Amino acid sequence: MANAGPFHRNAWSLRMSSEGDGVWLYAIIAAESAGGVVDGLSGVAGEEIRLVAADGLAAVVGTVPLYEFGAEPLRRHLEDLDWLATKARAHDAVISAIARCGPVVPVTMATVYLDDKRVRTVLNTRHGEFLAALDRVTGRDELGVKAYADPSILASRDEPSPQKSGERRSGTAYLMKRKRELSSQEHAYRAAAAEAERLHAALMKHAVDGKRKPASDPSLSGRDNWTVLNGTYLVEKSGEDDFRKAVAALQETTAGIELEITGPWPPYSFAGDVMNA
Repeated sequence: MANAGPFHRNAWSLRMSSEGDGVWLYAIIAAESAGGVVDGLSGVAGEEIRLVAADGLAAVVGTVPLYEFGAEPLRRHLEDLDWLATKARAHDAVISAIARCGPVVPVTMATVYLDDKRVRTVLNTRHGEFLAALDRVTGRDELGVKAYADPSILASRDEPSPQKSGERRSGTAYLMKRKRELSSQEHAYRAAAAEAERLHAALMKHAVDGKRKPASDPSLSGRDNWTVLNGTYLVEKSGEDDFRKAVAALQETTAGIELEITGPWPPYSFAGDVMNA
């Protein structure tokens, strides 16, 4: 699943009580392409997904109870990882379904407004930003590429000669051994950085845009190897096959590093600040 974005509470939601209903915002689309795209979809509260239209744009929204999705309840839920994971999947499922029908600007998870009037105000006041974002992602998808490497393999690339077998295990010898170990680790870091630069540069030749993100937590990836590259790329739909071939070619010519490609995803990483609508 693509990253559904960090929790975000806009200024209006901060003043919400925990009574009544609010409006959860999922995404922005063009009104002209909105016909039927939300039919049958349900959201984070099991609510029916609907549209709020204004000035040629449409906000994909759902009505949610504030006793669960108001400001104070959301603060409490921040500490409940199971709750967050469930809602993130539901949020992403709506956006992914919309994206299959046309260009979409995803909005950060947990953007909640008091009512439809507030949503229309945002569509009107940020009209130009939303149009520019939609134009940027039209006909394009987001693809992720991660590169994993065994640090010992990276360290062995042209590293200094190992300790001679006959070297005495004196205090000096021990210190020299530790110095070599530290030097080897530093060498591995440098090799990883160089590989990341090389792989990213090669992939950018087949993408409209790309970003290098922080390495993911090993506990989440389930791998002991280093994450050398955690990249995400905006790719023309018509050029997706070429991009995948480029990843495959890099894999064949890159010894000791495993490449993994994911997606296509909605363009979470390339919608700009409008994700924090």
